[in-house]
Amino acid sequence: MRLLHTMIRVGDLEKSIDFYTRVLGMKLLRRKDYPKGKFTLAFLGYGDESDTTCLELTHNWETDSYERGNGFGHLAIEVADVHQAIEEIRSKGGTIQREPGAMNAGATIIAFVEDPDGYAIELLNKK
Repeated sequence: MRLLHTMIRVGDLEKSIDFYTRVLGMKLLRRKDYPKGKFTLAFLGYGDESDTTCLELTHNWETDSYERGNGFGHLAIEVADVHQAIEEIRSKGGTIQREPGAMNAGATIIAFVEDPDGYAIELLNKK
């Protein structure tokens, strides 16, 4: 068994694809419209779907925003250097939620950025 993907609903698919590809460096792996269901699925990731987990963006054509609720926490991405990653994201217009620093009650350096729909993305140094 393996984890295939995590799905989040997005209000503006093009804006979200731009953020995850241009700002976070993912690749658009595949995209498909479902006219009968009035939605589009886009799969993004850092590697081939056959051996890496990816992110599924679901865009329902007649919905331009969602309430995130309080059950979802965040996505996590491993980076070579949290400080450098934050500066690159900032230079590309990304929104920084939390500057790099030690996690609460720990020593691990983390930071948080926000995608166009307000989803939190944690950045952690590669171990």
